[in-house]
Amino acid sequence: MTNIIALTFKEIGIGKLDIIVIGIVSLIFPTLFIIASRNLDPKGVFEWMMEKPSDWIGKK
Repeated sequence: MTNIIALTFKEIGIGKLDIIVIGIVSLIFPTLFIIASRNLDPKGVFEWMMEKPSDWIGKK
């Protein structure tokens, strides 16, 4: 036998504004994550690091 327990958003304390903010963040975060991931390819990171090798944290 399966018992299902469910609470409404109002019982949890989530209002309409909270739901809207959660929805917007749920759409924006994955999009920005994909864009940032494309910019972090190994070749690009290596070239960026080699621009100023004396500025690395461990080199000072």
